[in-house]
Amino acid sequence: MPPGSELEVAGSREELRARHYAPRATGAAGPLLVYAHGGGWVVGDLETHDEFCRLICRHAGVGVLSIEYGLAPEHPFPTGVEDVVAAVRWAFDNAASLGADPGRIALGGDSAGGNLSAAAIQLLVKDGGPVPSLQVLIYPSADFVERRRSAELFADGFFLTRESRRWCESRYLPDGIALADPRLSPLRAPDLSGLPPAIVVTAAFDPLRDEGEAYAAALKEAGNRVVAIRVPGMIHGFINMTSANRPARDAVIGLAGMIRAQLASA
Repeated sequence: MPPGSELEVAGSREELRARHYAPRATGAAGPLLVYAHGGGWVVGDLETHDEFCRLICRHAGVGVLSIEYGLAPEHPFPTGVEDVVAAVRWAFDNAASLGADPGRIALGGDSAGGNLSAAAIQLLVKDGGPVPSLQVLIYPSADFVERRRSAELFADGFFLTRESRRWCESRYLPDGIALADPRLSPLRAPDLSGLPPAIVVTAAFDPLRDEGEAYAAALKEAGNRVVAIRVPGMIHGFINMTSANRPARDAVIGLAGMIRAQLASA
């Protein structure tokens, strides 16, 4: 698998630790995925998502820039969103040194990272860019306002529990925050039109399943191109289980193929 090189990228307040995975050299600028890890806005780092990033780099044939945004409680909302926006802008500014084609830079993340990526995409579009050509949202948290049916069906016994969600959210959310703020709840944005194409992945037995699928449906209804996939038999966090679970590994390799195809035609 491709080795990762350590570097620092611009954040909203300070430099962020990052790791760049480069695919086999072809001599030409290629696609790049800027990636924000999951972990409930409180935990997670380059190491927790190293294997996933290596798999995507190898099987999608894309560079991956994995970033460590500011974590709560030391860095509560909206630091994470602002860090992801800053990192994307840094990636565009430094595309040449990363061997990346600026026309094929994607942004993605899982769980909390998917939430930050969805919100960052909206902010980048609103602010006039630069705008990634693809968003990859893996079981994203999309709405803090409403708890949907899957949140009750899979509240306990499916890795991400009701109590663990409450614990993470209590550390991430400042007192008095408006839960409908689109930077927090991307699904609540008043206008979702004009966003880049999206791949939205959900897991069949995940409390976040329904809100992720609701976001995919809202994106599509607003006129955006969307590929929505519900992975059967999987729970929240399955992309971090690829060493122990062959179906999880197969799902990640399948996702890599979709990323490859989408960025090839960007």
